[in-house]
Amino acid sequence: MASLSFIIGIIGNIISILVFASPIKTFWWVVKKKSTENYKGVPYITTFLSTSLWTFYGIMNPDGLLVVTVNGAGAIFQLIYVILFLLYAPKDKKVKTAKLVAILDVGFLGAVIVVTLLAFHGTMRLTFVGIICAGLTIGMYASPLSVMRTVIKTKSVEYMPFLLSFFLFLNAGVWSAYALLVKDIYIGVPNAIGFILGSAQLILYLMYNNKKSAEAIEEEEEEEGGGSAHLVKGGIEMHSVEDNLNNRSLNKWKSLPKPNFSRQHSMQKIIKTLSLTPYELQSSWPLHESDIEEGDPDLP
Repeated sequence: MASLSFIIGIIGNIISILVFASPIKTFWWVVKKKSTENYKGVPYITTFLSTSLWTFYGIMNPDGLLVVTVNGAGAIFQLIYVILFLLYAPKDKKVKTAKLVAILDVGFLGAVIVVTLLAFHGTMRLTFVGIICAGLTIGMYASPLSVMRTVIKTKSVEYMPFLLSFFLFLNAGVWSAYALLVKDIYIGVPNAIGFILGSAQLILYLMYNNKKSAEAIEEEEEEEGGGSAHLVKGGIEMHSVEDNLNNRSLNKWKSLPKPNFSRQHSMQKIIKTLSLTPYELQSSWPLHESDIEEGDPDLP
């Protein structure tokens, strides 16, 4: 059982360190841009407090070697994140973050260590620190509840990254198994709760993975409506162009000079004359100039 718990503890160390290392990409951009932009420092400050207290718990526990290694590494990661945040945060946010670090990571952490060493003895030290660590871990695992509520409300997993949810689920499951083998209730209870909450997150992800949020649907509908409006507008404009061309052609035709009546009538007489038979042509001659000029209506 001891060897099995050690193997599971090693696996838990690897998974936890991967989770602790996940913000590296975020802080790479922070250093590159020399600004924290809209990122918040609270998660790194509280995680530094939690890992530091778990490291202290592992030091006091005779079988807490793997607890010390994983949380010691986590505390180093979080300390680096907090320092980078303080370096590149805007002035107002830097002041607030520094105050929070002083209260939680210096004041509260120091107070717990001093009270534990001075006020408690024997196993009571382990119990006191274990309860505090368990409470902080439950709070960490419960933090995605607001995101889960957003997923249910919007029917979209846009704000719940799959990999982070999966690794937290895996991490909680492995440490729950480790706690069961070493019979450590302070490690077991918070990680069992985290395992349940992690399972709920994955179930939500499977339910709403292929569904779009209401906002995304509204945006698509607006885009489609805008496209239809452009098509209708384009059709109206095309009809207007065609109508203008037709009206312009008609006006141009109307503006042509009208033929003289007498000239037109004389032309009709000539055409009629050319169409006469020889007999009709003989009977109609001689034509008088006055008849042509005046346009006599009696002429054939």
